[in-house]
Amino acid sequence: MEQMEARFQRFCEIITSALAHADRVKPANLYLQGLVMPGDRKSVEPMAARLRPKTVEATHNSMHHLVANAPWSDAAVLEAVAGQVLPELTQDGKAPVYWIIDDTGTPKKGTESVGVARQYCGQLGKQENCRTAVSLTLATKDGSVPLHYRLYLPKEWTDDPTRCRAAGVPVEIGFATKNDIARQQIAAALAAKTARGVVLADAAYGDEADFRDYLTEEQLLYAVGIRPATGVWWGQHQPARMPPPSPQGQARTRLVRDEDHQPIAVQALAQALPKQLYRTITWRAGTAEPLSSRFARVRVRAAHDNHHREEEWLIIEWPETEAQPARYFLSTLPHNISFKNLVNTIKGRWRIERDYLELKQEVGLGHYEGRNWRGFHHHATLCIAAYAFLMLERLRGLDKTPVDMKRLKYPKYSASAPFAPMQRHVPWSIATIRFRLAGMIAHTLGINMVGGRGVRKTA
Repeated sequence: MEQMEARFQRFCEIITSALAHADRVKPANLYLQGLVMPGDRKSVEPMAARLRPKTVEATHNSMHHLVANAPWSDAAVLEAVAGQVLPELTQDGKAPVYWIIDDTGTPKKGTESVGVARQYCGQLGKQENCRTAVSLTLATKDGSVPLHYRLYLPKEWTDDPTRCRAAGVPVEIGFATKNDIARQQIAAALAAKTARGVVLADAAYGDEADFRDYLTEEQLLYAVGIRPATGVWWGQHQPARMPPPSPQGQARTRLVRDEDHQPIAVQALAQALPKQLYRTITWRAGTAEPLSSRFARVRVRAAHDNHHREEEWLIIEWPETEAQPARYFLSTLPHNISFKNLVNTIKGRWRIERDYLELKQEVGLGHYEGRNWRGFHHHATLCIAAYAFLMLERLRGLDKTPVDMKRLKYPKYSASAPFAPMQRHVPWSIATIRFRLAGMIAHTLGINMVGGRGVRKTA
C-alpha cells in the first residue's frame, strides 16, 4: 500500500506545478512540509529552522521570496487544490453539497500590516486590532475545503492610496464590503462550474436582502441567518391591496404599505407563535452528548424594500432555557422538506468553524508575519493546500472500521520519535493525520522534533 508520505509528495507535485516556475517548486515543497510539521509558529523563519537547521538563512531566503515576492497566482493554486479534493469530497458530484460563506479574524498588532484595523475579531469575540478575510468553503457531510480566501480591506485602507501602495495592494483593489467579496467568490465558483450547493451564512451576510436576492437570481438555494428586527409578511401581517394600473396601463411592481398594513419583525413573530409549534430537534453528535435545541418554522415572505418575493421558510431557534430566541434563519429550501433535514442543513455551517480552527491550529493560517498583500494571500493559499491534503487523507480513512472513541489507546511514544506530547487521538481527525505525516517527514529528513525545534539526528 502506498505510504501517506508518498501521496503527500505526489500531491505537492500537482500543486507546485501551478506555480508556473521551476525555481518555486523546492521552496514550495519545503513550505508545505513546514506547515504540517509541529511548531508553535509556522511563519517562514521558524519553519526554515525546523526543516534545515544547518542552512537556516538560505532556506529562509528562498521560502520568504516564494511567499512574499514571487508573482504566482493564488487562484491557479486553489484551482489545482480543488481539482484534487472535490471529486473525492463530492463523490464525483453525487453527495449533497453546501457552500459556506464566512469570515475569520486574526489579531495583529501595529498599523502597517495589510488590512490591519480595529474591527470585530471573531477569534477574540470583540473589537480588536486584527485583519479579516472572507472565504467560500465547499462542504459535504464528510468534510470541507476552502475554495476562495480574500482579505477584507476597511475603508481606512482603501481611502489611503499611499498606505495601500506600501503594503503592495494591487491598484485594481478598491473598497468592497464583505458581502461584495462573498458575491465575487460565488460568481467565481459558478464560472468554474463547481458542484452547486445550498449557500449557508450567518446573519452578517444573510440579513442583507440584496445578497439573498442575488442567490435566488443565480438559482442557488440558501439557509442563512437574519437579525431579530428583519421584517416579513406573515399571517395577518400582509401588504395593502394593490391599486389598479395607472392610466398608461403600467401595473405597480412594489407592494404597498400603510398604517394598517405593516410587516412583522421575526422576533415578534417568534413570540406570537403558540408553544406547540416549537419542537426539540437533534442535529448531530457532540463531543459529550448529541446537540439539540428547540425550533419552530413557518412560511413567510421577506418584506425588505417592498419587493414581491416568493414564500420561504423562517426558522426560529429558541432554547427552552432562554428568555428570548437565540437565532433566526430564512431558507429557500423546498416547502416539503422535513423539519429535521431543514435544521440539519442550517446547522451545517458549523463546519466552517471547525475549518478555521484546524487551519489555524494545525497548519498555521494566522501565523504569517509579513506585511504585504501578496504574502498574506500566498501563505493562506499554501495553508489551504496543506489542509486539503489532510482532508483527502481523512476521506480515505472514513470507510475504515469505526472505532470506539472513548476507548482509544494513547499513541506510542519513543526517544526516536518524540515530536508530539502524549495525548489521545481520534483516528481520522485532521490533527491525528497531521501528526502521522509529520512523523514520516521528520524520519525522512533525519530530524527529531524536540520541543517544536528541528534537531538533526547524529550518527
